[in-house]
Amino acid sequence: MVSFKPLWEIMDKQGITTYTLIHKHGFNPRTINNLKHNRGITVYTLEHLCKVLHCTPNDILEFIPD
Repeated sequence: MVSFKPLWEIMDKQGITTYTLIHKHGFNPRTINNLKHNRGITVYTLEHLCKVLHCTPNDILEFIPD
């Protein structure tokens, strides 16, 4: 299972809200909902998040084995 818990921590540290992601960086609200519920996202979305947050995928998601 993939968890986006680290995403919320890095966003908090950088002072970036979901509102900012949607209205300033063009993320779809449905994508934000998927992230909140640990659902799948596209590689494009992952890349966009990394660019906005100046980080790598390892900084925003973690893999939790079943």
